[in-house]
Amino acid sequence: MGSAGLSNHSNGQQQWLGITESISLSGPTEFDVAKSNELEKYLQDAGLYENQEEAICREQVLGRLDQIVKIWVKTITRAKGFNEQVVQEANAKIFTFGSYRLGVHGPGADIDVLCVGPRYATRDDDFFGELHKMLSKMPEVTELHPVPGAHVPVMGFKFNGVSMDLLYANLSLWVIPEDLDLSQESILQNADEQSVRSLNGCRVTSQILNLVPNFQNFRTTLRCMKLWAKRRGIYSNVAGFLGGINWALLVARICQLYPNALPNMLVSRFFRVYTQWRWPNPVMLCEIREGSLGLKIWDPRIHPKDKNHLMPIITPAYPCMNSSYNVSSSTLRIMTEEFQRGGEICEDMEAKKADWDTLFECYPFFEAYKNYLQIDISAENPDDLRNWKGWVNSRLRQLTLKIERDTHGMLQCHPHPGDFSNKSQPLHCSYFMGLQHKQGVPAKEGEQFDIRLTIAEFKHSVNMYIQRKHGMNIFVTHVKRRNLPAFVFPGGVRPNCPSKVTRVRMQSSELRISGHGQAEKSQEGTVAVFGDNNDRKRKQAEDSVDELRNFKSFSSLSSGNRESGNGKSISEINPLLTATDTSSSKEAEKLGIENITRGPYNAHQAFSKEPNELENDLEYRNNDKDFGGNMKKVNLNSPYSEPTVAAKPVFSQKETSCSTHIYSNESLEELEPTELTASLLTGNHARVPQRKSIIRFTSLGKAADKSS
Repeated sequence: MGSAGLSNHSNGQQQWLGITESISLSGPTEFDVAKSNELEKYLQDAGLYENQEEAICREQVLGRLDQIVKIWVKTITRAKGFNEQVVQEANAKIFTFGSYRLGVHGPGADIDVLCVGPRYATRDDDFFGELHKMLSKMPEVTELHPVPGAHVPVMGFKFNGVSMDLLYANLSLWVIPEDLDLSQESILQNADEQSVRSLNGCRVTSQILNLVPNFQNFRTTLRCMKLWAKRRGIYSNVAGFLGGINWALLVARICQLYPNALPNMLVSRFFRVYTQWRWPNPVMLCEIREGSLGLKIWDPRIHPKDKNHLMPIITPAYPCMNSSYNVSSSTLRIMTEEFQRGGEICEDMEAKKADWDTLFECYPFFEAYKNYLQIDISAENPDDLRNWKGWVNSRLRQLTLKIERDTHGMLQCHPHPGDFSNKSQPLHCSYFMGLQHKQGVPAKEGEQFDIRLTIAEFKHSVNMYIQRKHGMNIFVTHVKRRNLPAFVFPGGVRPNCPSKVTRVRMQSSELRISGHGQAEKSQEGTVAVFGDNNDRKRKQAEDSVDELRNFKSFSSLSSGNRESGNGKSISEINPLLTATDTSSSKEAEKLGIENITRGPYNAHQAFSKEPNELENDLEYRNNDKDFGGNMKKVNLNSPYSEPTVAAKPVFSQKETSCSTHIYSNESLEELEPTELTASLLTGNHARVPQRKSIIRFTSLGKAADKSS
């Protein structure tokens, strides 16, 4: 246990990990032991543990990579003209971090690796130059993919089938010692920003291991939460949800608050705590230190951009950063709803009304919405497609932010974190995004959202890819649920009726509505796209499925929180809980959680708004003068610019044919002006016959009665 995480109780006798006392020191009951054993077996049956053969293979690959970087550094040292003694002393060293270092990786998972080199071994010429050349000549290295321009520059590849993400940091040292300790703050001395970010992964991972009270319980719980997040479609940092390091920090904080709990209780308390958490108050494993090097740390009281972060999860190593800056208002809403669902299921498990299968049910993404955006991309060869996918995937979150900005948050987006491929189109892949009217706000009859310019702006920024080649295309369309392509469904077979999961959620939604009377019927709007073929009968049959997203608004989740306002310590408000929760102990625990979730930055909430990174989209701002006259009519740089709303916005809709669409599908409606659209496959810019289409929100149940 690292001393950095120890804090003293007011009486000077007890100690705990983290910035506050624990909420409960209770140990496990027989029920917790039994359910934790069940969870362990469930995770094993789910294939989350690698076998001994694969573990040995990973160790061998890491050993070989360490030899390669040592040869590499001696090669460049000699090439730079240093004498033979310096060449012999030259050294580089690799460190693992992330899920592999935490011990929660599964079969086939990537290994995050950091290469540390001396001050004269540069990133651009030596790491992405000479080392890349060495690796490209090795037959055991495949799928080599350097990304030098990333926020954290990385070189991805497979070594004997093992996927690796290799980062680089060159230190101010002339010689890298074999016993180098990256946890020392002095290691950051004179390091450039890319090196600091690269080093941060290893430093954060080490701190997490130092700040959790029980490694094994932490690891099992983290495996559980990662599997749950993937099944529920909220595991993706790049999509605006949370990635591996984010989930690790959240789980570590729960372990601090319940240091003697087994995984079963930790999972339950994870949902209980984060359902009540008052975002944007930050989750922190330790106090934020300013350090001695003057590096920028996360502090919304000082840095304006930090005030815009919606779900701060702060890294514990200096310089402390927000690891979840990608979260948007839409993805925060989705995750908050999932926390609520998880908490309810855990309560049902305690009452023996549910089991682990219920918790881990996959989210029925393609049954959850009536309208989707489909983003299709293509390239001319597999290497180009891999590079193009990486770039487009990194920009998709911008589309969510732009839509939220241009509709003032009234059109909410739910990005699917994965991509889908059609076997008949090997050099294409598709991403999807669910669309719905803002929850908790009545949909106005005839309300319209014209997002043509938003889509055009997004496509323009994507097409500014520096390494873009001929054949790298992107195509954005609107598609209704009933006309989703079959390849998004398991086995390529479209289900004839809603899944069991969807039916259960529909029933529970209907019960909640009827229980609150007629005045509180769902106010969710539906997107009615009028145009080519309005099959009203099929549409009416689908209306009932829309009930599945009768979610509680984020504000209602926190409205029941009560301020204690008495200035007492947590131990005074919240006595130690017995392992069997009585109603009084639950209330005491709730008070303890509320005290914890108030956090040290209450003032931060007053400044919370959408991330302002769209203002800093330099690639777009520097090139918008070349984009076209239509786009200059609105201020695309401002996150608060008024969207262009026409009385009857007209969307171009290309005739369905193999030459103009990846997939022959009458439901696909192009969401950009025709003059800005390039044919995905043929590159033909000729205008095509158009039919008018309107995206309009109508109140639930009335859309079927409308006609175009």
